[in-house]
Amino acid sequence: MGETIFVVDDEQAIADLVGLYLENENFTVRKFCCARDALACLETETPDLAVLDVMLPDMDGFALCRTIRETHLFPIIMLTARTEDMDKINGLTLGADDYITKPFNPLELTARVKTQLRRYTRYNAGSREAAEFDFRGLQISKATHKCFLYGEELALTPREFDILWYLCRRKGNVVSSEELFEQVWGERFLDSNNTVMSHIARLREKMREPGRKPKFIKTVWGVGYTIE
Repeated sequence: MGETIFVVDDEQAIADLVGLYLENENFTVRKFCCARDALACLETETPDLAVLDVMLPDMDGFALCRTIRETHLFPIIMLTARTEDMDKINGLTLGADDYITKPFNPLELTARVKTQLRRYTRYNAGSREAAEFDFRGLQISKATHKCFLYGEELALTPREFDILWYLCRRKGNVVSSEELFEQVWGERFLDSNNTVMSHIARLREKMREPGRKPKFIKTVWGVGYTIE
């Protein structure tokens, strides 16, 4: 594959283990023991994906994730010993794409890295489709990865942006939860999966959409979601 992965973890044994498994899959791995060194390297090199430990000596992984998201869109996987739901939600809200807790199976981490890279590559592949949409006060641009509603920028996570972008691409069509999940997450949809519903709810909240009669993201009961 040849993609470059940044691994930021102050536990040398963990960084070496992750690096070994990723290198066995032909990834190029850059290992850093602190946030400062990783940010310094980012000034001259952009990875295809980063694995960030939450507990770092100079800056916690959440702050590092937030800093990276100011200028970069590559996938980020948080790696931590914390298991609390709020830590996971915090990381995802700040722009992380996935979250895995220690102790972990290196094969699972490698699989998640591949999944995130496939999704990112698919959504950033060159194409002739529209680069932006602008209707009824909603402006969304794939080039800048920004979204504005009535002139006010929405603070969307990369996943929320991808959901809204896909719905805009399919404007006028009803998109099922299964299709939305498999296109955005790049994984098989399970009937009991409420992930799409919870992300749609957060999107509507950020867009200040009324629950009963939303102006933009509408629910077609028993079918899916649509933007008309």
